Amino acid sequence: MFERFAETTRAAVTSAAEQARELRSPTLDVEHLLLGVAINADDRLREVLTERGITAEGIRKALYRSSTGNPLGEEDAAALRSIGIDLDAVRESLAAGFGANALDRAPAQESDAWWGRVSARLNLGTKVARDAKKALELSIRETLLRHSNRIEAGHLLLGVLRAANPATTELLGGTTESRQLRQAVEDLLDRTV
Repeated sequence: MFERFAETTRAAVTSAAEQARELRSPTLDVEHLLLGVAINADDRLREVLTERGITAEGIRKALYRSSTGNPLGEEDAAALRSIGIDLDAVRESLAAGFGANALDRAPAQESDAWWGRVSARLNLGTKVARDAKKALELSIRETLLRHSNRIEAGHLLLGVLRAANPATTELLGGTTESRQLRQAVEDLLDRTV
């Protein structure tokens, strides 16, 4: 199945993993797949997205604002400080003992053999969240529904739209906007078949 991923789709998934790591997310989530698609969309798909105000830069900024770059929120860090635990000191100690960015280098563990192979082939280096796996599975279904022989970035976007979590729906502007985007992407894919 991996061989059926078009180059833009492979690039989108790889970019999604890179963005998840840059945003210090412990997993590759649906919203990272959306960002990966926006980064790697071909001209026609990019036009569909930008007509609706969806850009890679806009998604990235929104995800950055929603993440603290810290697995624990500021309130959690403050609570730990109140009992004498300084997260920065813990990170420095880990870096001294295990090298710089030791926490970022933790290997991803994939329990599903198929996803493990896909992650290895794409060199994702991060765990894929259940909803993101579902989006990838749904992209395959979208491809089959359209009798396509390649999984294109548009199919991946349709999978993302079908598996959208609240964060992804918010990035897209809401439920109504998500439905309108889905229709536009379906129309685009149907014209190219």
